[in-house]
Amino acid sequence: MTGAVPVLGASAVLLNSQGVITGGTAARAADHSGQHQAEGAGGGHAGFRDGATVDHAANGFDPSDIVRDFDWGTTSRLPGGRTLRQWQLQAIEREIEVAPGVSYAAWTYNGRIPGPTLRAREGERLRVTFANGTGHPHTIHFHGIHPAEMDGVPGLGAGTIGPGGVTVYEFDAQPAGLHLYHCHVRPLAEHIAKGLYGAFIIDPARGRADADELVMVMNGFDTNFDRANELYAANTIPFAYMDRPIRTGRGELVRVYLVNALEYDLINSFHLHGNLFNYFPTGTGAAPSELTDTVMLCQGQRGILEWRFPYAGKFMFHAHQSEFTELGWQGFFEVG
Repeated sequence: MTGAVPVLGASAVLLNSQGVITGGTAARAADHSGQHQAEGAGGGHAGFRDGATVDHAANGFDPSDIVRDFDWGTTSRLPGGRTLRQWQLQAIEREIEVAPGVSYAAWTYNGRIPGPTLRAREGERLRVTFANGTGHPHTIHFHGIHPAEMDGVPGLGAGTIGPGGVTVYEFDAQPAGLHLYHCHVRPLAEHIAKGLYGAFIIDPARGRADADELVMVMNGFDTNFDRANELYAANTIPFAYMDRPIRTGRGELVRVYLVNALEYDLINSFHLHGNLFNYFPTGTGAAPSELTDTVMLCQGQRGILEWRFPYAGKFMFHAHQSEFTELGWQGFFEVG
């Protein structure tokens, strides 16, 4: 980027050549100069200037709710007693305030980014009714195992769903693990970057140990359409868990369902301060692959993280790419 470029939306906010939000609501925006970091709270990292926040109510979703929001859909019984679990998803165009004063023309599932975290149990029959309420063609592609006609890609099954169109995706819940869903219409990068994705969890038939369960979908936003992100986050809103840390209990098992839906960057990461976690790639295995404090993920990669905090206090988590951290992808756990 050279000079200053306008951000999508009605506000007069600008991004300068370093990606710092300036102009218009500059006094409310984040200053990533280092001097502000030293002055401000945040343990050496940045935040929105003067404690500014986005309007979560106007957005229609709040990251502090999304982090523990699991959508189990509705259930009924099929002949023979098998569970049928159903959801309704709609593609909706809407403006999202992704930073104070910064509007973004998003494409969403059910009006939120990420879309609802769909959750089911291994072996159930799943039925997702998808309605396209936008002016663009879309699909839903589910990661996991299913027939080709349910793959949600152009040219197979219902194929691309045009504006006003409706289709039904139906398949068995397999395998147990952490998956995701997203639009699979070209240009694929644009459809993902604009917000059409969400987490998809299938619990094993035997269940998992009780835990304080959290979902974090790592994402970012290209606010000036240069195919590079100016903002980064977990669950869409930068710095959301800095001022409002995620509360959990000392000694309690914490389980994070971590999905990387970031577009325009090859790698994303999660780093936990003051502790290590067991990492289960894709959540499909019963044994962790490693005990670590940092995990790196390409787009579409995901995994389950489990740990316990032995000490009370505030512990930071963030991407271990400094640029991502300073532009929003960071937060705190507050252990009581």
